[in-house]
Amino acid sequence: MKNNNQFTFEEIFKQNENRIHYYIHKLEINDTHKEFYVEGLYAMWLAYKKYQPDKGPMSTYFNYMIKNRMIDLIRTKGRDIEKAEIIIQEETINQDHGNRHAATYLPIVTPKEITVEDHTIWEQVKEMLTDNQYKWIYYAIIQELPQKEIAEIEGVSVDMVKSWGREARKKLRASGIYQVR
Repeated sequence: MKNNNQFTFEEIFKQNENRIHYYIHKLEINDTHKEFYVEGLYAMWLAYKKYQPDKGPMSTYFNYMIKNRMIDLIRTKGRDIEKAEIIIQEETINQDHGNRHAATYLPIVTPKEITVEDHTIWEQVKEMLTDNQYKWIYYAIIQELPQKEIAEIEGVSVDMVKSWGREARKKLRASGIYQVR
């Protein structure tokens, strides 16, 4: 097969194959599966078929085509990876219900599902805390009330309720009952 320049593609390829390797190296591509090499080869073939001598040197056209086809492939692969990561993330959330602890997957437990049958635990907690700190435990944890409502019920400021919570957590952490991960 002859083109306008009287050389076969095989002859042109043998003379210009290093251009493909050059752009793989220049664009810092790890081409273990030779996808980019094949894309470069295809770009060279397209350039050979479409080359018009009056538009400039063939080597410049080869460089342009090879480089841009490889960049397009990098972008396409990048988008594919992003899409795959989004799908994996969505599946992980669906399977784990958004709850992941280290390598162990734990189901999400809403506070309403937590029941303490052993009231001695609550008595131990109550003994460790001041009356106001236990009020915070009772309203915020057991009753699940927002801090603003607790403040209204007790007739104090929201900052005071927050202070009760901070101190209660501090004491419970020190005792080993309450642990933050």
